[in-house]
Formats: sequence, structure tokens, C-alpha cells
Amino acid sequence: MSDVHDKDSRSFNMNRIRGVDTKPEMIVRKYLHSKGVRYVLHNRNLPGRPDLTLPKSRTLFCQWLFLAWHKRCRYFVIPKTRTEWWANIIEQTCFRDLQSVQLLKDLG
Repeated sequence: MSDVHDKDSRSFNMNRIRGVDTKPEMIVRKYLHSKGVRYVLHNRNLPGRPDLTLPKSRTLFCQWLFLAWHKRCRYFVIPKTRTEWWANIIEQTCFRDLQSVQLLKDLG
């Protein structure tokens, strides 16, 4: 199936996709707020820029299941198109996430 957008309009659309205020993140934020828990959003001073930072130095990453793949997830399937490319992207994402978590642990 061919793309319905030309290269420039596709680039424009893809450029608007952001990694903040995602649906999983908004659900977690709404739940925490309803319980009276206050938090800081997207703290740039911490490694990995966690989605939420709670009092007493707790951090939360609201990850989209697809790119935050883990080996025991029964729902994960690598797409059938561009399999090698997707495997590389997912591997890089997992590696980056592990690095961020380790840096946060090192900070205490």
C-alpha cells in the first residue's frame, strides 16, 4: 500500500509526534493526582528525563509497551515488515532505558 502523503507532509506529521503527555502517562498522572500525590513532570536534571518524579526521589517512566519490550511480555511481536530495522530500534531503546535506570540508581 502506498503512502497517502508526500515526503514533506509525512515528515511534517512525524515531526509532531512527541514523547511527552502520552496516553499511558496521562492515565498515571490522573490516578496519582486523584490520590493527592504531587509530582514533577519530565525533570531534565535526572538521567533519562523521567516522566514523573515523586517526592523522596522516586521516579516513574510511563513506557509504551511496544518500544519498552521485555523478554517475558506475552503481547510483544516484532512487526513483519522491516523486521531488522524494528529489532534494531527496540534494542537501542531497551539499552538506553537500562542505562538511564542504572544512572538513577547510582544517584541514589
